[in-house]
Amino acid sequence: MKKELLMGTALVSTLGAASVAEAVTATMSGNHQTGIEFDSPNSGTDTNAQTQDNNFTVSLSETTDGGMTISSSFMLANEDAVDGDLDAGFTLAFTDGSKLDIINAGNASGSHDVSIPGSAGSETVATATSNAAETGLDFMTGASKQGIEYHTAADFLADGLKMSFSASTDGGEAATATYRTDGHVAIGATYVTDLGDSAVTIGAGWSEIDGSKTGTAVANDTGGFHVGLSAVTGDLTVAVGFADGNKAGVGASSANEIAGDVVKAGVKYVSGDLTFNVGIASGDAQDSTIGSVSGSDDSKDVTSASISYAVASGVTAILGYTSVEASDEGVSSTDGSAWYIGANMAF
Repeated sequence: MKKELLMGTALVSTLGAASVAEAVTATMSGNHQTGIEFDSPNSGTDTNAQTQDNNFTVSLSETTDGGMTISSSFMLANEDAVDGDLDAGFTLAFTDGSKLDIINAGNASGSHDVSIPGSAGSETVATATSNAAETGLDFMTGASKQGIEYHTAADFLADGLKMSFSASTDGGEAATATYRTDGHVAIGATYVTDLGDSAVTIGAGWSEIDGSKTGTAVANDTGGFHVGLSAVTGDLTVAVGFADGNKAGVGASSANEIAGDVVKAGVKYVSGDLTFNVGIASGDAQDSTIGSVSGSDDSKDVTSASISYAVASGVTAILGYTSVEASDEGVSSTDGSAWYIGANMAF
């Protein structure tokens, strides 16, 4: 019995040592944000509810003898045996500073949209589900899981320039009455330079998607372009952006094609432990039945602001406000305002 115990201990020790020696480097990060949202629709009853945003990410990486780094990551929320929809592939980082994302790599245009300041809170204002107006700069991007994205090293072709190129192929899903992505090509670029005392960032991207569906064919596939500019002067950040494109058969608008544009602007100011955000977004869209070339106008005008206070390391208290004015099919639709008070804990 004693010999068996000694052999077992030796075996476990050996396997343990081997697993440590061969293990990739793993790091964990995430956040827990919770708070109360107070909704005040212009027509309807005021409501309030608790909101939560919880994320837990495990990042894995290892470097080969040749200096290339292989990395991947996953969120614990993705460990779902029902749908198995893991959204992580692999990233190969080369010694020259360039990177290659493979498997569910994404869209190069969306990788370079400029971040526009707005409320840091989790408040939202519900509008009509048929309202097709967008408020994000990358609303026309997309890709199938069978894709790649190449990121150049810094100072590509010119000092301060980085670029990305992406492509994907048919994901293999069966065609249905809902529009699906058969493939895409996209390009994006970010240019950073100094202008006096300001650090200026310009981001732009273009994407074109080929899609299909059973029944009536779409008149315009999903695709378009965006451009944005951000200037940071000390503790002050000012940013603006514009996007224009088409979107076909997605979500509540699965039976429609959308031609839209978005204008965004925002300001962020940091003063000690306090951060002030103010942002506006205006989206206009014309949605029409798939296969048609005419439709009605939808719009959303969003104004938001927030005050964030760093209570302790990794802990931030947030007070946010958002107001929305919207129209659907040319007629004023459900809109209103919302407040949010809560806190975020990040690790």
